[in-house]
Amino acid sequence: MRFDPPLIPARLIRRYKRFLADVVLESGETITVHTPNTGSMQGCAEPGMRVWLRDTAGEKTAAKRKYRYSWDASETAQGVVVGVNTLFANRLVEEAIEEGIIESLSAYTGLRREVRYGEKSRVDLLLEEGMRRCYVEVKNVTAVAAPGVAIFPDAVTTRGRRHLVELAAQVDRGHRAVMLFCIPRADVTIFQPAWAIDDDYARTLCEVAEQGVEIYAYKGDTTPSQSRLVAPVDVDLTPLE
Repeated sequence: MRFDPPLIPARLIRRYKRFLADVVLESGETITVHTPNTGSMQGCAEPGMRVWLRDTAGEKTAAKRKYRYSWDASETAQGVVVGVNTLFANRLVEEAIEEGIIESLSAYTGLRREVRYGEKSRVDLLLEEGMRRCYVEVKNVTAVAAPGVAIFPDAVTTRGRRHLVELAAQVDRGHRAVMLFCIPRADVTIFQPAWAIDDDYARTLCEVAEQGVEIYAYKGDTTPSQSRLVAPVDVDLTPLE
């Protein structure tokens, strides 16, 4: 996924009301930007850190937007750019499937987005090949618990837990189901559920894995000009003692 034009650098002043943030542009101008991330953004929303903005003025939805700029990435003290826009995760996964990067999902010829299933849910991606179906739920992962260790969620998520239960139900119906964690940062080698943040979600993830839901995590390479998934990372579901 290319950013055209490239993302614009700024410095974060503060994030507030979940969807808003004040930043300072390199010109010195202070502006309010939209924050397309409902999580806590742990480690990605520290005042003073470098952030990257997308100018939406040329986009189709520009007329409907109250704020022209979108906060799409944050830069760690180590210089790692992290994609924080959760709305991009499905697109990154879809592109990775098409490019053959996610080999386990490359055998399907049909792909549908946001398909209703279960009880009042929509699956992010539905892959199809003849009568075969694969339900793919995607979560954007930005937080790390330790160097190289990505975690999800970064805040309690009852909705995320419900999605896991819905996936397990599809396995019971004879379909394939996948929970895929999209990690748009290059500095991780392991994915773990965030036991210390949402124990219920972590335990449910382990339970549905035992029931046949496949768990994958892929890391990405995010820069001011593009973002893409590049490689799988190890998934560690070991419960905390």
